[in-house]
Amino acid sequence: MAVVESLLYFPITGTLLGALLLLLVLYRLSSKYKSQKEGKEPLGPKPLPLLGNLLTLDLTRLFDSLCELSKTYGNIFQVFLGPKKVVVLVGHKTVKEALVNYADEFGERDITPGFRMLNDGHGILFSNGENWKEMRRFALSNLRDFGMGKRGSEEKIIEEIQYLKGEFDKFEEKPFDTTQSVNYAVSNIISSIVYGSRFEYTDPRFTEMVDRANENVRVSGSASMMLHNIFPWLGLFLNSKRIIERNWLKNRAQIVKLIVGLQETLNPHDRRGFVDSFLIRKQSEEQLGKREYFHQENLLMTVGNLFVAGTDTTGTTLRWGLMLMAKYPHIQDRVQEEIDRVIGGRQPVVEDRKKLPYTDAVIHETQRLANIVPMNLPHMTSCDVTFNGYFIEKGTTVVPLLTSVLKDPSEWEKPNSFYPEHFLDEKGQFIKRDAFMPFSHRLTLLSL
Repeated sequence: MAVVESLLYFPITGTLLGALLLLLVLYRLSSKYKSQKEGKEPLGPKPLPLLGNLLTLDLTRLFDSLCELSKTYGNIFQVFLGPKKVVVLVGHKTVKEALVNYADEFGERDITPGFRMLNDGHGILFSNGENWKEMRRFALSNLRDFGMGKRGSEEKIIEEIQYLKGEFDKFEEKPFDTTQSVNYAVSNIISSIVYGSRFEYTDPRFTEMVDRANENVRVSGSASMMLHNIFPWLGLFLNSKRIIERNWLKNRAQIVKLIVGLQETLNPHDRRGFVDSFLIRKQSEEQLGKREYFHQENLLMTVGNLFVAGTDTTGTTLRWGLMLMAKYPHIQDRVQEEIDRVIGGRQPVVEDRKKLPYTDAVIHETQRLANIVPMNLPHMTSCDVTFNGYFIEKGTTVVPLLTSVLKDPSEWEKPNSFYPEHFLDEKGQFIKRDAFMPFSHRLTLLSL
């Protein structure tokens, strides 16, 4: 109190404090009036000025903090990350209703400062509106043309498995970290679809590019980058921001070189991969005087999105699978027995999946328990919306908490255990589960 009184002796300081107090009062009054006028807002813990609820949240495991808050405030509640209001959706029923029945209202992507500095609204993963729709439509169509999710990609996967097995054999059954080898294999499968060819594991251009991309994924989820997204001015002092920028600039330069090489040997009648398709479409659009969507920045960012999201999600899931098989040898034995009985000694193919219900269940349960995107990527409301009786203003950040779907006790018999029977009926046949939602719709596209 004495400090405040002494400050008030200085006319300028006193004026500033008075103005700040007046602004806070006006803000509170306007917020109350707005809430009464437009509808009831979601409940949530009382925020502090500027800091919001940051002092009560664990930024290293924010999804756990949000799950804990839902026990008090329900399946739809709000928190303040600094001055930014965030609405959190919890549980299978709530998340599905928002993303499916209210897909347009909750369909925008909240592009935080950490991602905006890299893509500026281009590509697929962090863009909105017509640009996102056009890039997504083009990517889906052309990736399928090059075998993504079909027999074409199966052949590429089988080929790459032989190279990956060779890398594993080098360790002569001694313990080793599978991270790099698995990531290189996954990235090579994407490379063969995107560029039309794979890389050697000894090629430093390739390995360094994959390592930098994976480091960026890890650093992007750090507490320091979360703080940067809340208070962008902190970026001036954060090493994590500099790491991300440096890695992306190096990877961008490498992607440009690869694209230039493909451009120089481009044959419109012989498309080698996704980049060729984009370049051909780009030439066609330019001849018509159109440059709105098919330009260099969208190509660079889309290729970057495909590699970063596709490699990280798939590589991490595969490593979870290896870990769980080692931890639960009785489940590993049962999987091996089913494969030996149904397939024998030949190379497994996608068509075998229908005859391997237990193995299929183990794969799905691995994805569920791995929970590798626990908070999803943040969404944003495209308009004012009343959802389950709560008013949510246009432009509000929304977090569909996927971890609460994958571990919803009303949907899963043993939500915190590795239990493949979640995906088996009483006859031991595989069943699909509506609450199986390991990725958002955008990440699903990038990790087919």
